[in-house]
Amino acid sequence: MSNLAYDTDPTEAGGASAEDIARLNSLRPIPRISIHAFCETESVARPIERAADDRRMSKAHLRVAMGGLEGALAHYATSPTPNLIILESRAEPKELLHSLERLAEVCDPSTKVVIIGHYNDVWLYRELLRFGISEYVVAPVSLADVIGNIAQIFVNPESEPLGKTIAFIGAKGGVGSSTIAHNVAWTMSTAFSTEVVVADLDLAFGTANMNFDQDPAQGIAEAVFAPERIDEVYLDRLLAQCAEHLSLLAAPSTLDRVYDFDTDAFAQIIDTAQRSAPLLVLDVPHVWTGWTRNTLVEADEIVITATPELANLRNTKNLVDTLRKLRPNDRPPHLIINQAGVPKRPEISPGDFTEPLGLTPLAIIPFEPQFFGNASNNGRMLAEMDAQHAIVKTISEIAHIVTGRSEIKTRAKPGLSGILDKLRSKKK
Repeated sequence: MSNLAYDTDPTEAGGASAEDIARLNSLRPIPRISIHAFCETESVARPIERAADDRRMSKAHLRVAMGGLEGALAHYATSPTPNLIILESRAEPKELLHSLERLAEVCDPSTKVVIIGHYNDVWLYRELLRFGISEYVVAPVSLADVIGNIAQIFVNPESEPLGKTIAFIGAKGGVGSSTIAHNVAWTMSTAFSTEVVVADLDLAFGTANMNFDQDPAQGIAEAVFAPERIDEVYLDRLLAQCAEHLSLLAAPSTLDRVYDFDTDAFAQIIDTAQRSAPLLVLDVPHVWTGWTRNTLVEADEIVITATPELANLRNTKNLVDTLRKLRPNDRPPHLIINQAGVPKRPEISPGDFTEPLGLTPLAIIPFEPQFFGNASNNGRMLAEMDAQHAIVKTISEIAHIVTGRSEIKTRAKPGLSGILDKLRSKKK
């Protein structure tokens, strides 16, 4: 038994419209550049300020000031210009062109300039491009407009597309997040015939090597402790082949050293892995550190796995609330309720569990210890044990949703708790 549903409307996440979120998800991260914006109206300044907090802009340095073109002229009379200047101007077309001639006198030739104007004038647009302006945008602008125009200038469209990162984390230890992550990754690789890399980030206690029946001599530890060596060639040598289209960056799962990492310890590994495969599954351990927070913030999709009890509900709410603040322009995390219907265990009903979260569960997976245990003990995936099992079909649907290949909008059924009660009674 399983119940699948899509998350709440993205607009409920706050920060960006559903259309903006869709546009933002298609953009690659902005490189390490400096950006100054000089605005004349709050309606233009606000989306630019919000852009500074977007995860795609995490490497860029963006500063917003009021004053428009005159403010920029005064500032750059004594200061060097950045990589990009964004200027809002309400001036008429001819007056704007005259003012830009003054800006050219204090602007470095390598600096790009984007103008946000208030005149929808084809002649002005052509004159500005001829003048050397990188882009002219007519106000009002959205968050997606701001980041999209920056990406258009500084992200090479001919570069290889970055792989999509899907981070799995448990609301508590032992909820089955790693098992679900590994099975979803295996399903992606087989069902879509596309390259998938699984990165086990739990260096001390990771289980990916056992679940995939692998014992590689090297893995993710060699990369994280030698960041100066990381490139696509070196990373390829560290990958263990688990299936035709599935590779693993295995954790050493030993305690012969401590694993204390800097905040950006895994950033370069993830960036490199993204250039190596279309899909990157991150098995994130249940800890809260600088690097786990950064890893979740930078991921394209986040899946939280929880069991239906109080500590899981508290931890899930903390995660969801924190990630909504850290990722205001992204979808909220997906939620999977796992191990539902444990015999004689008091449980929180799906409705009571999800109501304070503002989410509908992506999947509700029943407690099937024999099925999961047999797969784990044999180093096999669930689909390899029984391809027709209902839980295997659920895993397949999860894989389709988190990769954007389908949207399941069926809401949780009112009688779901009754079905769970029947399931419990059968197991007594």
